[in-house]
Amino acid sequence: MKTRILALLIACAFAPALFAQKKVGERLDRAAKALQEIVSSEKGLHHHILDQSLCVMVYPGVKKLAFGIGDSYGRGALVCRQGQEMKGEWGAPVMFALDQGSLGIQVGGTSTDFVLVVVSPKGVEQILSGKAKLGTDATAAAGPNTAEASNYSVTTSKADILTYSRSRGVFAGVSLAGAITEADVDANTALYGKEITAKEIVKGGQPVPSAASGLVDLLDTVSYLRK
Repeated sequence: MKTRILALLIACAFAPALFAQKKVGERLDRAAKALQEIVSSEKGLHHHILDQSLCVMVYPGVKKLAFGIGDSYGRGALVCRQGQEMKGEWGAPVMFALDQGSLGIQVGGTSTDFVLVVVSPKGVEQILSGKAKLGTDATAAAGPNTAEASNYSVTTSKADILTYSRSRGVFAGVSLAGAITEADVDANTALYGKEITAKEIVKGGQPVPSAASGLVDLLDTVSYLRK
């Protein structure tokens, strides 16, 4: 009897952590699915942009609850390239939240996927600080469309981060100036089993968790090593 009670107490103690891990895994799966659909679309995210990127942030299925007003929060993941110069394969993800406030981008219950492509070292540093306001801490601009993307060069661009959205199947560059990105501390703790910062995950060579293999493998497949 005592053994059963002890086992039940142990199970109850671990239940919240297991539930949190499951929710993070589901978020990573949604991010991978959203990115897969975006890069597979004829008018989606061009591989030439990804090839020049240092990090990619995906927020799947962001919804706004009020009509044109009120806050809108998204939960997603950031994945950065490995190596000192960030030219290698894609590494372990950092879970992030997006607060786009009252930007008025969405209305009603519309579900929107957001992709933020970080193309400058400054953009990386600001994002990895844990919290950054787009347009203030890091320059953000609507990403080039398919026709412009093939000739786009980050060396001549003034943007630190290129931003895109997809709503109702339509993919386009979108301004997210004023939105705030912030590391999701609880989600990162659930994913890695300890409290860990965004910079420690990306710069510390953290192994890719199995729950994130789909998203990371996809990025390795659809983008070449940064030149």
